[in-house]
Amino acid sequence: MPWYHGDYPPSYKNQPKKIREKAVEIANALLADSVEEGVAIATGLKNTREFFKREKDEQ
Repeated sequence: MPWYHGDYPPSYKNQPKKIREKAVEIANALLADSVEEGVAIATGLKNTREFFKREKDEQ
């Protein structure tokens, strides 16, 4: 089930808004590629954290 307009997995609930939004974007892309929902949720959050860490390191 893709997530849109403030609807997101419960595990994203306590994440900062920018992390939550990027994680949802990644998880939705994974779902579109037929990845299981649980894997998409975990991978979305992991990849988002890595994305923002790299972004911070580049500054």
